[in-house]
Amino acid sequence: MDLAAWALFIPACFALNMAPGPNNLLSLNNAARQGLRIACTAGLGRLLAFSGMLTLAASGLALVLQASAMLFLAIKLLGAAYLFWLAVQLWRATPAALENAADSPQLSLWRLTRQEFWVAAGNPKAILIFTAFLPQFVNPQQPVAAQFAALGVAFLLLEWLAIGLYSLAGLHLGRLLAGPRARRLFNRGCAALLGSAGLGLLLSRRPA
Repeated sequence: MDLAAWALFIPACFALNMAPGPNNLLSLNNAARQGLRIACTAGLGRLLAFSGMLTLAASGLALVLQASAMLFLAIKLLGAAYLFWLAVQLWRATPAALENAADSPQLSLWRLTRQEFWVAAGNPKAILIFTAFLPQFVNPQQPVAAQFAALGVAFLLLEWLAIGLYSLAGLHLGRLLAGPRARRLFNRGCAALLGSAGLGLLLSRRPA
């Protein structure tokens, strides 16, 4: 991958990482209830689930990309359509209040980690990202496995950063983000980023 591809991938990917999905809201709540260290450590369960999904997606990626230009275009359109769909859903979403957990009992780290794992494993957003979004940035004329591995590692690092940021938000700004107006503005900010990423994918060209 060249620098131009990375320059498009990193902000687009980070917008997906930061989208307020179930795992990120889980980290927000975990930090508010259990503390920053517990929330960040529990996020390893999410990274484990995503690593497994990445491995499964990579196993069939070469065949898909080498089959035909039409299949490559179909994947590209699917990825862009998903980004637009997610952007619309976030823009129109009615913010839900975070659960009031001031008096919540302390939960074990193992239980919170398993919670993160299963929420991630059942998240259709993650499946679509790995099968339709990441392949957009792979040059089929170069070794596919190495490129996909690099993209996967970058995704996991950005996901870990998102875990930390949401945990910090839960620790310091939980009450502010729980407000409907703040949550709506945050959702729409992410929606704008995802819509821009989808447009960028539509305008990008398949490597020659």
